[in-house]
Amino acid sequence: MDLLIRGGTLLTMDAKRRVLKGDLRIRDGRILVLGKDPGGAPARVLDAEGAVVMPGLVQAHVHLCQALFRGMADDMPLLPWLRKRIWPLEGAHDRASLTASARLGLAEMLLAGTTTILDMGTVRHQDAIFEAMSEAGIRGFSGKAMMDRGQGVPKGLREKRVESLRESLRLHRRWHGAADGRLGYAFAPRFILSCSEQLMRETAAAADELGTLVHTHAAEQRAEREAVRELTGMDDIAALAEYGVSGERAVLAHGVWLRASERRRLARDGTRLVHCPSANLKLASGIAEVSALREVGVVVGLGADGAPCNNRMDPFTELRSASLLAKAREGDAAAMPAMEALAMATIDGARVLGLGDVTGSLEVGKRGDVTVVDLEGLHSGPAGDVASRVVYASRASDVRHVVVDGHMRVKNGALVEMDAERIWREAERQAKKVAARAGL
Repeated sequence: MDLLIRGGTLLTMDAKRRVLKGDLRIRDGRILVLGKDPGGAPARVLDAEGAVVMPGLVQAHVHLCQALFRGMADDMPLLPWLRKRIWPLEGAHDRASLTASARLGLAEMLLAGTTTILDMGTVRHQDAIFEAMSEAGIRGFSGKAMMDRGQGVPKGLREKRVESLRESLRLHRRWHGAADGRLGYAFAPRFILSCSEQLMRETAAAADELGTLVHTHAAEQRAEREAVRELTGMDDIAALAEYGVSGERAVLAHGVWLRASERRRLARDGTRLVHCPSANLKLASGIAEVSALREVGVVVGLGADGAPCNNRMDPFTELRSASLLAKAREGDAAAMPAMEALAMATIDGARVLGLGDVTGSLEVGKRGDVTVVDLEGLHSGPAGDVASRVVYASRASDVRHVVVDGHMRVKNGALVEMDAERIWREAERQAKKVAARAGL
């Protein structure tokens, strides 16, 4: 496909953070031209007048399996939230409900300008999530949640260590590199409290041998850290490193309660981290010291986490929250300026996933993952710094067009190949069924 995005302001997020006026042309899935188009009739033209043309947004920690559960698990701290609501609901999923959940989450994120994700699935029916991702045309990684132990784990999520690893390896063979390379597999041991040491070690070894990501939760909440310390005799960061879950292929979600020495350890090892500000606020987990993490060299991305703990899967909410919370935490209005927050949701998010050479910035030769955001709303104009307007003023509803791998996925604010009404009706139907099966 030959696609021309015409007349916008190009917020490149390249190494120089260039802002250009002009056109962006994509041919055969790759960015061909930035700035003045040399001519020749493109197959399709998208209007970007009055809009910013920017890299597609990267959400580096989400739970598609939980999209149906929005509003079903509010006002609870992390561990009771998991044991009393989320795990019973996840354990009640069948293939149909998981498909509906994934489609709902993907539709919401695409409409909000998200083009790349790292998803943590649930224990069973993981193929359904990959099939939904393939159909939606999004770029990203997912992996079945791995859980071979844990207090309060319902029958539907219980599995044996050998079975967990065997199924993960099957899924890797089936889906890693699928959909013309858009999809990848990420091993997903849920967290230390739900995984035996042997499962963690074997999973880390498999991910290392196969050269793929391993994705887990860490240092999210005080009670969780205390439980890990009681169980293992170590803090979670030390335990994960001991088990082999560290280095550039390890992606840890949250990191709210990291000490300075642990931040330095992550930086030294090259371990990646994903900041989920809204979820951390809603579960009363705390506010991660993101500026301190970035200052010591940790690569940090952004993610909405899941619909039951946010309750949006909206990257613009996370962009604004990340910047404002950093300022409040440090008592410094200059902390986390707009361009730095935007980097976490674009180029740094891509680097978290090992995709920094593929996506995350507008550069000739990179894949055509692009989001066009209208800046002519009453709330986002009439002038001022472009990055500031995106981070502090823009909303998901301002997204005009979304392109993934050179293919239009959202045009003029509407899904191109997905039926939003049908997705909604099926999600509503399946949500009632899964809640009933869970006894909620």
